[in-house]
Formats: sequence, structure tokens, C-alpha cells
Amino acid sequence: MKSKKISMRLCVGCGQMQPKKELIRILKDSTGSIQLDFTGKKSGRGAYLCKNMDCLYAAKKGHRLERSFGCRVEDTVYGEMEDALQKALAGDVDHLP
Repeated sequence: MKSKKISMRLCVGCGQMQPKKELIRILKDSTGSIQLDFTGKKSGRGAYLCKNMDCLYAAKKGHRLERSFGCRVEDTVYGEMEDALQKALAGDVDHLP
């Protein structure tokens, strides 16, 4: 029996390849809004981030999300992502509604 291939993605914060299911997807949808996609299934351009705050801070400091999406990411968006990530880590849930 053939084993199933594990999808690997690159974290924009630390730059390490990890299984897709262990990362959080950051989404830029067709309207241009940027948000966290805990389901990983929403439509739009995606970048991936480890489930820790250090990677989010590294991505912000190095302007890595702006490079991935080709547009400016506002500080308010980073604040919203930080709050959502803290809530997800505190509750240790895989997704938020």
C-alpha cells in the first residue's frame, strides 16, 4: 500500500518547511483584505505561518507578508492577526469561526 504524500509549506516567519496542517494560512482574498484562514480552504492568495508569535513578529519585521502578497499590509491587520493567533493559542484550537 502506498503512503499518502504530506504537503509541505514554507513559513514566512522562520523560513522552515513544515507540514501544511501544522501551519496557519494567511489569506488575501479578491477584495484585497488580509486575514487568518484557520480552515485553510478559503479562496484567495495564501501564505503560511507557524502557530507561534515569534514567526508573526519576524514576518512583520521583515515585511515578508508584503513581499508575498505584493501590497502593503497595515499595522491594524497585524494587530488583528496577533489577537486572533493569541486566542487560538490560548484555546489551543485548530480554527476559529
